[in-house]
Amino acid sequence: MLYVVGLGLGDEKDITLRGLEAVRKCDKVYLEAYTSLLALGLGPDATTTLEKIYGRPVVVADRELVEQGAEGILEEARTLNVAFLVVGDPFGATTHSDLLVRAKTLGIDVEVVHNASIMNAVGACGLQLYRFGEAISIPFFTDTWRPDSFYDKIEANRKIGLHTLCLLDIRVKEQSVEALCRGRKEYEPPRYMSINTAIEQLLEVEETRAGKVYSEETLCVGLARLGTSTQKIVAGSMKELLDVDFGPPLHSVVIADFQTTVLSYAWKRF
Repeated sequence: MLYVVGLGLGDEKDITLRGLEAVRKCDKVYLEAYTSLLALGLGPDATTTLEKIYGRPVVVADRELVEQGAEGILEEARTLNVAFLVVGDPFGATTHSDLLVRAKTLGIDVEVVHNASIMNAVGACGLQLYRFGEAISIPFFTDTWRPDSFYDKIEANRKIGLHTLCLLDIRVKEQSVEALCRGRKEYEPPRYMSINTAIEQLLEVEETRAGKVYSEETLCVGLARLGTSTQKIVAGSMKELLDVDFGPPLHSVVIADFQTTVLSYAWKRF
């Protein structure tokens, strides 16, 4: 049996009772560690904390293990109870859905345990969930790669009066181009996009595309560490948010629709 268990947005205490019961009866426990980040981090101390609660050893599963070693995980699930732990909700990333589909195709029993994710917790910013359009992802720009397809989705949302949730890039255990070319297993330090960087990139794309989809004066809401005891939510124009120190990751941004203004917004900073 493969159990795919959502851990929520906070710390080790956010797992549901149903999820905890599932994990405690598993023979193998994997913690997916590249699409999001638990508040307590991914170091040895964090793993030890989880193991004390679960009563099971926890294997940190990076991108390489999940994408290249998925067959091994699924093979174990044929004869053992295997837990695959996901920060947020199990359906928050394509990789997780792919693992579920592959398990079903192989005839492996699957049980999903849901939890809170950024997709529903974003309502904490004061904007109504039913007024959100398609969410977008903003990747880190490089000297040679500056994708801007998200611009069209923001435009489509704003044309019909919907807010846009922007999910910001996470780079964990990524190889540099040089390391890939030389076939070396060398990894760059983890990087988590900040709200400030995201807004800089958004404004750069607006300047390039010149579609007047948004501007420095467009109302946004910056969300940092949502769902944790140190969460920070700040509303203001893009220009204003550029100067806000949001602290450690994880960050995300909401671009409000054309009708929403700071004056009509329930709260500006907390």
